[in-house]
Amino acid sequence: MNRNFIPKVNPSREFLEIASDFSNPLDLVREAISNAFDAKATRMDLSFTTFQEHGRPKLKILIRDNGSGMNYDDLNSFFDLGNSNRVHQKDDDPSLIGEKGHGTKIYFNSEQIGVVTGKEGKKYECHMRNPIGCLYDGYVPEVEVIESDEIFEGTLIEIIGYNGNERYMFKQEQLKDYILWFTKFGSFEQQFDEYRDLPHQQIELFLQGIDVREAKKISFGHVFATETLSLDRLLDDHLADAPDRFVKRFCHIDRLPNFPEIEYQAVFYIEGNKAKREYNPMIKRSGYRAPDGSYTVQERYGLWLSKDFIPVQKKNDWIGSKGSEFTRLHAFFNCQALKLTANRGSIDNTPADILSQVQREIERLYREITESDDWANIDYLTRESDAYQSERREKNDLDKRVKHARSAKTAEFKGIVLREPRQEQGVFSIYRAIDVLEPQLFPFDIIDYDTHAGIDVLAQLRDSRVHLDQSMLRYVEFKYLLNKNFNHSFSRLYGIVCWQLKILHDEVVNDAFGNPRKLRIVPRSGQSSFTQYFLEDERDPHRIEIIVLEEYLSEKLGIQFRRTR
Repeated sequence: MNRNFIPKVNPSREFLEIASDFSNPLDLVREAISNAFDAKATRMDLSFTTFQEHGRPKLKILIRDNGSGMNYDDLNSFFDLGNSNRVHQKDDDPSLIGEKGHGTKIYFNSEQIGVVTGKEGKKYECHMRNPIGCLYDGYVPEVEVIESDEIFEGTLIEIIGYNGNERYMFKQEQLKDYILWFTKFGSFEQQFDEYRDLPHQQIELFLQGIDVREAKKISFGHVFATETLSLDRLLDDHLADAPDRFVKRFCHIDRLPNFPEIEYQAVFYIEGNKAKREYNPMIKRSGYRAPDGSYTVQERYGLWLSKDFIPVQKKNDWIGSKGSEFTRLHAFFNCQALKLTANRGSIDNTPADILSQVQREIERLYREITESDDWANIDYLTRESDAYQSERREKNDLDKRVKHARSAKTAEFKGIVLREPRQEQGVFSIYRAIDVLEPQLFPFDIIDYDTHAGIDVLAQLRDSRVHLDQSMLRYVEFKYLLNKNFNHSFSRLYGIVCWQLKILHDEVVNDAFGNPRKLRIVPRSGQSSFTQYFLEDERDPHRIEIIVLEEYLSEKLGIQFRRTR
């Protein structure tokens, strides 16, 4: 016996899945703007505000456009899942964006949806109450519709309690940045002569984020840096920063070789980081407090695959092979043959053969750019900048060193002039000079010196009278200034030679592993010809000796460092 059946769909689970599939709450803005463009609106208003309900703040989103509006069938499509009236309309009007009937389902992630719209002399007022709660309870919420014979222009949508009333993402600058990067209003189509001055580019958008009191008008189109017209002028104006301010644009419109019916549009901007920062306040950098939602150049820039001139997915691994080389690029590749996932977050539904062709075209375009004279200009600017900065650093360093040399303390011993050190290497140089002139002054012999191997010196005690192969060798660390934080281990350490000591008697010094030792100072007396310093641990009989070199030379040899002028 045959028992055929037709597979069913669980409507509430499917609605909930689609509503939850938009990982970025700001995607609501993208869908609202796409609908306004498809409705041929000339003005759109977006506002994000709060009101108090039962003593708690509620998020209210208002979306208003003066487009063609909706009739009863259009409203069904608006609220339905996978039932878009625009699927067949795209054949006659390729500029339409919506096609899947999924986008507005992001609105379902809310406590209430209200729609007022009009068309053909009819006005419709619709309400959907607690859509997200209903879906979680296992049923699709009902849409209440009131129809009247009135004229109403466009569409007004009110959304209450969206995304659990989380409000931090809906600030003015963060919203504006998202709109200009990831919506149709931020389209980069104006980069191509064939796509300039189209009627939809005249649309006006007024935005009110949750942190501002009134709406502000935003200009249509994605923002790029201003192209460099003269290398010489750039070098004259910004010599040291010239590579970071260089901007060059490359535009291409062509067809995929194996699919001549598929056209693409590609724009590649080479932009230095400082050129990016001049137009983009959202870029993080040192010493600058960027707005909430800010990002690094690495996080945002590179190559974006796009559809409808709206960026969808980054593909930086398709360009370059030198780590962060992609950060020079502000690039978009637009192709209407790309097939998007339901949440418009990926191009992974695109047939593999088409996607492979897209990748090869991008690699070819990028190769042409990197082999061009314009790319070579970056290397030229970098060389000029490096030469200038190197000369400037050398001059500044010379000035500092001359100033120090003229003001430094000096001492003379056995016909040798000693100069007060400024850093660790200088301390070691003075030690070596004195060790040659007074071979028995220090209690150890240096066996090996290597500044790249952790602790500087491997030493042997002078009075051990044991052959080197049998002697216990220990480390000696040289420092200009010794303070309470010692950046090595106390293990296997004989002593420390420093120029200055910033530790008091009985103060604790910790090594790199947190092991403590107390400083003990033995003052100069009749039995001792010099002041002695030790780091002691009551659990370890070995005391680490500290030689404060300036004081040691004064007390042992009478060497005094003084300024001569």
